Amino acid sequence: MSRHGLLALAALLLLLVGCASEPLEMKLDGPRAGAVSLFPPPETQETPRYRFVGELRGETNFKPKDGGRGRGAGRRLLALITGMDEAVVDPTVLVRPQTGVVDSAGRVLVTDVGRPGVFVFDEANGSFQLWNKAAGSMSFESPVGIAIGRDGEVLVADADLGRVFRLAPDGSPRGEFGAGLLTRPTGIARDPARGRVFVADTQAHDIKVFDDDGRHLATWGRNGEGPGEFNFPSHLSFGSGMLVVADSMNARVQGLDSEGKAVLRVGQRGLYVGNLVRPKGVATDDEGNLYVVESMHDTLLVFDGTGRLLMPLGGTDGSEAGRFHLPAGVWLDARNRVYVADMFNARVAIFQFLGGN
Repeated sequence: MSRHGLLALAALLLLLVGCASEPLEMKLDGPRAGAVSLFPPPETQETPRYRFVGELRGETNFKPKDGGRGRGAGRRLLALITGMDEAVVDPTVLVRPQTGVVDSAGRVLVTDVGRPGVFVFDEANGSFQLWNKAAGSMSFESPVGIAIGRDGEVLVADADLGRVFRLAPDGSPRGEFGAGLLTRPTGIARDPARGRVFVADTQAHDIKVFDDDGRHLATWGRNGEGPGEFNFPSHLSFGSGMLVVADSMNARVQGLDSEGKAVLRVGQRGLYVGNLVRPKGVATDDEGNLYVVESMHDTLLVFDGTGRLLMPLGGTDGSEAGRFHLPAGVWLDARNRVYVADMFNARVAIFQFLGGN
């Protein structure tokens, strides 16, 4: 390469480094002008309980603080000079998000099976990452469940790899457990008081219980329709001493106590709003409300602690605010924001719970 060529390359690299290091901030994609943002809508004369905040899609949520062109400009310039296909420099965005969790630092971590890995949205530091390494040189194949473990570890259940992977808070692999015991792990939740980790083993039709070191402690349930029995359980949530299980093919949600005994049943098959067909994501808020994703009907259902339906969010599939297309997971943060992994819309929709039962 000639001297002039080297100088040009150095200048280009300096430009790209400058663009890459430009301070960024996370901005939610908000509702379109005129779109409904309160639920129930004000015209129903009912008190609004939720406000649509915005959505997360990926790297595109991070914008330069000073309004500059940011990293995208550097990538486009590189593509222009080198002649690379523009698809190579497309931003990293969600493809088929499954569920997520918010850690103590406020980071939103989302699993995705379409672009296998964990998407990390760090609002406080204005940074975005994609963790795709499960262990050593092994990459994630079908990460579904995610939970925060001991000392801020991130626990990821990979259905195709048949085990749970432990990641450090920076995303570096720390180990794994469940190999040879788990058949198809999906949902995962943790009881921080007892240091127990619960894993929904979907094809085994049971819940396997581990300690924080990954030692198998117990197996709850078996295939069936009775209390404490399951038919392809999927997503899990833990709160107020109860494990909540999406008993997907039994079209119900079950709550289990500390010994694995069924103490709550929510939902039944039917054609009415509030009935369940394919429940997936489950979560609870600090007022005891239970959130259930009814994926078949593209709906988020809100129940009280006894299983009484309070209200639905969503309906027939759509992409506007408050609509979903085959949603999967649901979770909350310390601010009572409700996050929905809207799978076929390739986004995470965020709602603010306004309080009040």
